[in-house]
Amino acid sequence: MIYFILGLVLMIVTNSCFSNSENLKTHHTKDGFRNLNINIEAKGLTDVFTWQISRHFQELPSLNPKDYHFEILQNDGTKLKENTKKLSATWIGHATILIQLDGKNILTDPIWSERCSPVSFAGPKRYTPVGVQMKDLPKIDLVLISHNHYDHMDIPTLKELEKRFSPYFFVGLKNKDLLKSEGLEKVIELDWWDSHSIFDLEIHFTPTQHFSARGLWDRNKTLWGSFVVHSKTHSFYFAGDTGYFSGFSEIGNQFQNLDLAILPIGAYEPRWFMKSMHMNPEDSIKAFIDLKAKYMLPMHYQTFILTDEALDEPLKLTKQEFLKQFNDLSKLLDLKIGETHFFD
Repeated sequence: MIYFILGLVLMIVTNSCFSNSENLKTHHTKDGFRNLNINIEAKGLTDVFTWQISRHFQELPSLNPKDYHFEILQNDGTKLKENTKKLSATWIGHATILIQLDGKNILTDPIWSERCSPVSFAGPKRYTPVGVQMKDLPKIDLVLISHNHYDHMDIPTLKELEKRFSPYFFVGLKNKDLLKSEGLEKVIELDWWDSHSIFDLEIHFTPTQHFSARGLWDRNKTLWGSFVVHSKTHSFYFAGDTGYFSGFSEIGNQFQNLDLAILPIGAYEPRWFMKSMHMNPEDSIKAFIDLKAKYMLPMHYQTFILTDEALDEPLKLTKQEFLKQFNDLSKLLDLKIGETHFFD
């Protein structure tokens, strides 16, 4: 248990179309970066210990995966390798999604490791298998990395992707040096609202409400964010990690007619601790409405035990809120791990 707590503490606490004029860069500071809402900050070490101690004095839902049944599909990648035209989305687990767009293969926040931790012997352990084995992937062209927390920037996975596919890696400002030092060759840094053209795609880096850290002393030294990717025919949004904030409306207004919004729905309890940095299902639906996308793909649940909600609660609540707002679930792509949705 002590290894779990230490790993979790380290992960959480340590864890060109648009103008870039200096007077618009309110998220830059002399020491790093900050959220657009400067009154919002991630909790500190004292809050982490308060949370961990308080857990012993309340009745929590079961966090034992053996008390749940999760249907996992093992995708052998055959149809993915055959698909060179259709837009598709495959949930591989946590925030890792394979998007196929105009014949290009894009991975988001890839993690194939058994633990999301700075060490291999402690920290949150994967309780559901990956939906697609690395060997079964089609050739990966682009990798989008939202921020540097260990469950989103997994160095062993990135190095293996480099070895197999030599893709382009897209990151926020100040993340390039780390990835280059680990042997990744093609790393492209972006600031919020920056864009980069590649393979007839437009990659846009957009704001989120979160933070960055990989150690005790590097809080907010690197930039976190989300991505909008446009091709000639389709577009999608990938949120990474974020609390709910007004930026979703701005993104939705800036990028119209998004085909897909990939949004986190898990890791939200207790709310006093998680609210500013992680959305709950109700927040995620609000974000989906703000983005005005056609479909929503939930992610960031059912893979690692990071917080206090029941392991099967995020999707249940997401469906309830989706029905409340739309009286229909047809636009909610509640994929099983390993499942692919091919768009018409």
